[in-house]
Amino acid sequence: MTDLTAFVDGIVHEPTQTEGRGLDLTVTEVYEIVEPGRVDFGGGELEAADLEPHDRQFRDEDDDYEWWHLDAGQYLVEYNESLAVPEDSVARVQTRDAVVARGAFHPTLELSELGRVPLSVGGAGIRLKENARVSTVVGVQRA
Repeated sequence: MTDLTAFVDGIVHEPTQTEGRGLDLTVTEVYEIVEPGRVDFGGGELEAADLEPHDRQFRDEDDDYEWWHLDAGQYLVEYNESLAVPEDSVARVQTRDAVVARGAFHPTLELSELGRVPLSVGGAGIRLKENARVSTVVGVQRA
């Protein structure tokens, strides 16, 4: 099996993030889309959406980390980690099973750079703690 730590920088806690079938990615920020972006045919009218960091709060006053209370809807998550894959390669990134089992997911992605990823939250919502493991890099392969 490929040592995925060779492709990921900014790992928060390697023993925990590598205990499963890949390398888990952790959330550093959750954004709400507050104004729509624009996409056109030729690219001359592309416009980024306006984003705002979603509020977070401490669950207990003794906590070191805060929680995001996400209602059903669409968000963008940003990771603590970054990718450094070879120029002709892509990393395959999937939602962690623990997140899917709680009603949230993002598309499975093949990418060479780790940007913000759309997160869909259903039902009654989900609570995410800062640095929660939300995604898993399951492999790196030639593009």
